[in-house]
Order: sequence, then C-alpha cells, then structure tokens
Amino acid sequence: MSSMEIDFKEYQLRCQLRGHEDDVRGICVCGSEGLATSSRDRTVRFWSLDSSDKRKYVSSKILLGHSSFVGPLAWISPNEEFPEGGIVSGGMDTMVIVWDLRTGEKVQSLKGHQLQVTGVLLDKGDIVSSSVDCTLRRWRNGQPVESWEAHKSAIQAVIKLPSGELVSGSSDTTLKLWRGKTCVHTFVGHSDTVRGLAIMPGLGVLSASHDGSIRLWAQSGEVLMEMVGHTSIVYSVDSYVSGLIVSGSEDRFAKIWKDGVCVQSLEHPGCVWHAKFLGNGDIVTACSDGVIRIWTVDLDNIADSVELEAYVSELSQCKSKRKTVGGLKLEDLPGLDALQVPGTKDGQTQIVREGDNGVAYSWNMREQKWDKIGEVVDGPDDSTKRSVLDGVQYDYVFDVDIGDGEPIRKLPYNRSDNPYDTADKWLLKENLPLSYRQQIVEFILQNSGQKDFNIDPTFHDPYTGSSAYVPGQPSYASVSAKPTFKHIPKRGMLVFDVAQFDGILKKISEFNNTLLADLEKKDLSLMESEMSRLSAIVKILKDTSHYHSSRFSDVDIALLLKLLKSWPLSMIFPVIDILRMIVLHPEGAIILLRHVEVNDVLMEMIMKVTADPALPANLLTSIRAVTNLFKNSCYYDWLQKHRSDILDAFSSCLASPNKNLQLAYSTLILNYAVLLTEKKDEEGQSHVLSAALEVAEQENLEVDSRFRALVAIGSLMLEGLVKKIAIDFDVENIAKVAKASKEPKIAEIGADIELC
Repeated sequence: MSSMEIDFKEYQLRCQLRGHEDDVRGICVCGSEGLATSSRDRTVRFWSLDSSDKRKYVSSKILLGHSSFVGPLAWISPNEEFPEGGIVSGGMDTMVIVWDLRTGEKVQSLKGHQLQVTGVLLDKGDIVSSSVDCTLRRWRNGQPVESWEAHKSAIQAVIKLPSGELVSGSSDTTLKLWRGKTCVHTFVGHSDTVRGLAIMPGLGVLSASHDGSIRLWAQSGEVLMEMVGHTSIVYSVDSYVSGLIVSGSEDRFAKIWKDGVCVQSLEHPGCVWHAKFLGNGDIVTACSDGVIRIWTVDLDNIADSVELEAYVSELSQCKSKRKTVGGLKLEDLPGLDALQVPGTKDGQTQIVREGDNGVAYSWNMREQKWDKIGEVVDGPDDSTKRSVLDGVQYDYVFDVDIGDGEPIRKLPYNRSDNPYDTADKWLLKENLPLSYRQQIVEFILQNSGQKDFNIDPTFHDPYTGSSAYVPGQPSYASVSAKPTFKHIPKRGMLVFDVAQFDGILKKISEFNNTLLADLEKKDLSLMESEMSRLSAIVKILKDTSHYHSSRFSDVDIALLLKLLKSWPLSMIFPVIDILRMIVLHPEGAIILLRHVEVNDVLMEMIMKVTADPALPANLLTSIRAVTNLFKNSCYYDWLQKHRSDILDAFSSCLASPNKNLQLAYSTLILNYAVLLTEKKDEEGQSHVLSAALEVAEQENLEVDSRFRALVAIGSLMLEGLVKKIAIDFDVENIAKVAKASKEPKIAEIGADIELC
C-alpha cells in the first residue's frame, strides 16, 4: 500500500467478511442497517454490525433464489411494505428479484430480460434494470411498464442522477443520458467498454472502463477529469462527499483518488469486482477470492495486529505464486536442495528459489561446485521496461486510429510475433474488416523498427490454414495445418434417436385400458383400429433402413395429435415419444410441419407440458422431440422464430435433479448455437450464449451436459457474432475453470475457448 501526503489519511484494513463460496460481485450499502453483497455462488447475503465488536459485521440473512451468479443490487429503505427494508438483485439468470429482508424471502420475480441483468435502481417506487440484451426496463408493482433499446451493444451499468435522469454505460464505449425514453446526450471518449458508473455530487458522472481509465463527466458531456493508474480493466467506481473516489480493477487493486491523483492503492489477493463508500467514509471492496473487506481511516476501528499480519502474509503468498523469474513462475523453481546435484558441463546455469527471489548459479566444472551469479530480476512487477495492456506485458502497445469517427484502438505486439498473425487476430477481435490487414502489418513493421521483416514460409494463418500473403510476391501454396481447435466449431446437429418402441406401445395400451375402465373418460380411449394404426406407425419407425421409401399418411399424424390434445396430461408422454421419432423420418417430419403451419400444435404442446407443475416424463420426451426437429432444415425457420419461448420454457430443466433432462437441455442449446450461427442471428446467439454460460457454470453437472454447453460457447465465440458479449460475461473465468478439470474433454474445450 502506498499513499501521497496531500491532506489525506491512509486507509487500513478494518475487517474481512467471509461466507460467500465464490467471487463477490456486488455491494449495496443499506443505509445504517448494514450491507448486502452478491456472488458468483448464486446468493445474496445481508451483513449487520456485530453487536459484540463494532469493527465487524456478521451475516444475518442469506437470500436464495437466483439460479446463476448474482450481480447488481439496490436497497429499498424501510417502509410499510418492507418494515425492515428490502433488496433488489439482478442475475446472470436474466431475473430481477425483490427480497423482503424481514423474512429473507423473495416477493417478486421480474422476468423480461433476455440476457444477464447488469444494473438495478429504484426510481420513485419503480425499479429500472439494465441488461446485456441492450435494453433498459421499468417495472412497477411487479409488472413491466416499459422497455427500450438504449444501446446497440450490451449495457453494463445504469444510475439515476439527483435531477431524475438516467445514465447508462455500454460495451459500445459510450454513456447515454436519458430523460424518460429519450436520449438527450451521448458521452464519447472511452476506447473500450464502460463497465461502472457513479454520481460525483455537484459535479457530474464518473465512469469506469475496460480501457483502464476512470473519467469524470459534466452533464454537458465535457470530460472534467481523467484518472489513469490501473493496469487492467476497471470494473467499478464510487465517490464520497469529501471528494474522494474509489475504483476497483482486474489488476487486484482498489485505488483511492483525490483531485485526479491516486493517493493510495489497496492491494487484494484477487480481482476487485466492486468498491463502495460507506456513509462514514469507510470503503467496502468485493474480491474474487470470495471475501468482502472493509477499510477505514479511523484508528479505533483498525483490525488487530494478528489479522493485519495474516493479510500481509496472504498477499505475499499470492505475489510469490504470480512472480516470474527468468520466464518461470517463482513457485515452480526448485529450492536450494537442487544445488546438491552436480552439473553436467562447465558454465551450465540454473535458477533456484531463495525466499521470494530467484537466484542464478553457474556450474564450475574445475571446482565441482555451483557458483552464485546473482539475483534474477524480471516478471510482472517490472512494468517500466514493457508496455502493459489489460494486465499483460508486450514489447509495444500501439494506438491505432481507424478514422471515420472510430475510437482509438489499442494494438499489442511482441517482436517475436508474426505481424500477419497479430493483424488477423486483432482485426477479428476488433470486428474490423480483414481488408485492413496489409495496412495493419505495415503499420506494425514501421513502428516496431522491423521494416526488413521476412515472412516465415512455414507460417500458417490460424483462421484459414493458409500461408500469409505478401504483396508483390506470389502466395505460398496452401498447406494443411494441424487444427487449432479440438472440439469447435461444432458442425451438424445432435439428436435423440434411440427409442424403446415396445415399451412405448405397452405404456399407451396400459393408459388406454385405464381410460376404458373410467366411465367419465371412456370416450377418450382408443378403438381397436386406432391401436392397430399406432402399431403400424411404430413398425415404420423401427425400419430405419427404409426411411427413404416408407410413407406415413396424414391420418397417422392426426391420430397422434388427437391423443396429444385430448388425453390427460399424465398420459401423453409416450405419445410425445412417438412424435420425437416421427420428426426423424423425412416424410413424417413434413406432414407434421403442415399441421404446425395451420395450428401450431408443437408450441401448444410445449406450453402445456412445461406449465407448473411439470411432469419430468413430459418434459424429457418433449425437449428431446424439439431437439430432434433440428435434424430437418424445414423446421429451421420455426425453431428460429420460437427460440425465445422454447429456451425459456425448458430453462427449468437445468435445475432438475434428473440428469437426462440436464443433458437434453444442453443438447438443445448446442443445436441452437449451430443453427443461429448459420443464420447469423446475433440476438438469438446472445440468448443462447447466456443459457449456455449458465449451464457451464454448474460444475456439479454430468460431464456430457457441461461439455455440450461449453462447445456451444466456443462455437458461438469462434464463428458467431457474440465474442465481445462472451468476454463481458467473464467467459475467461469459465474457460479457466474448465481447463483445470480432471475430465479430459472438459479441459480440452476449456483450452479451445481460451484460444478463441
């Protein structure tokens, strides 16, 4: 920690709040009552002051209800409806939930957003929410009252100004000022995603950005101040009445700013997702290590010496794990005992770990001993020699001006890289035309002093597999390169094509006999001729070798649809199972489609079987039937049109303990990823990506279910239109967790996603 002497008292650790089982993502200051925090562990926790120790807080409520990680929070002050106050939370699961703190129960579940909810606030009794789906929504008394597309890219934050207007921040790099649904000003200046917003009382709006900076804007749009000091993404920003500003970053620091100058840096063991001021000026930080920390300038409230020393030790251990010497991780270096082993040749060198440093030794053949050369100094702490972008060091980080009013872009480059490879990857990342390729290569060579660069003839473009094109020279012949990715992109559709036909017929016959024995339902039973027709349908379906020539009649399909409509809900699952196989038959699929075009029996079936309380057998057969529709291109338009309703209807399958249901849901998502990538449907891809990420986050799922969701994510990132959204969704962390899995194919697809 460091500070500057400009009328500033240094913050010190006050206490640490432990309880969350994963990253803490959000903080909400709840008046004088306490704190609320949200986490990747899907919970919201409420913390009250510890009556036995005024320095500390204790977890007094755990709010359970979100099905994926929770982000933004808002405080409802105590009133008649909420005598002890309430909390509003938004999640990755697309839900906005209102909680009563007195009971700890959810009282409203607001469903309407298509993708992750990124912001929530209160506005005269209404709730306003923002989302990655690019919309702002207003809710009143548990009902949606209005929504509008506020940006063309994901919205990352929304705040309300004292004057009543709203301000939104987006991945499109801008802030927008809203009066009602009318945008009255667009703030342009950041060069990357605007991630966090806050009010600076009496002055304007603060913004935190992926470009590593914090800006203070007047409401007119004028930039009053820019604060630069973080070395990676800045996730959050907040201000205090004294004029202090606090920011949280991927670089593991919460930085405190005064008059545009960083006056203190609070180091953390992990990424700082959120930082907020308490009413008394103390600072609360939310960290990726699952711990909330409170920092104070009040000497009476500082943590005891034991806790302070333990924290310093924890930071030291984290530094050791990250530190590199001689290009190697410090923790991977051998200890001094390695010097007991003789060298093999004179002058042989090795680096060993001595405390927190790496020390180089050279083998002296004549004296048969290791001579100490000295300490090796390099690694991420030596930031003076190389440029840093998003926490990664490069030989160069160029500012690239594309023109046409486009923002300045950052282009990282190492002299050891192939400039054509760098240009291709950068253009794809920035969604810029590949026609800029040669200009970018020449720009790199000129600015890195490599004008005489010779292209390596063995180089192959990782995206096309072809050799690089050099102007004025013939192209090198295309040589087959090893696949860059092991499991993506996914080609073709997956189906459920195994059926126990005898069991299906037996179950239908059993249900039919039950109806015959019930005087009130006897009229619903099948006649003998209809049972015979069902047997004939099954016989055709069994004979897969003649699918090209076998035929169904319209009457066959009509019989199945009649049963679907008239039989009791608890009896229709074997009928749906026959339909599941019908859609794999070329002619059966076409005849069924004719019925769907006249009267959408499929959507009717989906709504019927997924309504609460849903029966697992109905859910399983119906989701498998819908998944099988992807086998026939004639259903593609229908599947694309009803994508939102279908995914929403079956989303409950993820929370089911039934592993077959989970696998079917993952397969549905994967098929949708393939289809919507082919259709270039960006909105649909975003929805599917959100659903796939929610599945991928469930580490306790069966391997195949998780694997298929990860393949969907990788395929959408590689060939779809949603790579930037995926990055905003923190896909890097999901890939990292997958890559560390003991299951080989999960680890492989994790590595694939990291390469995207």
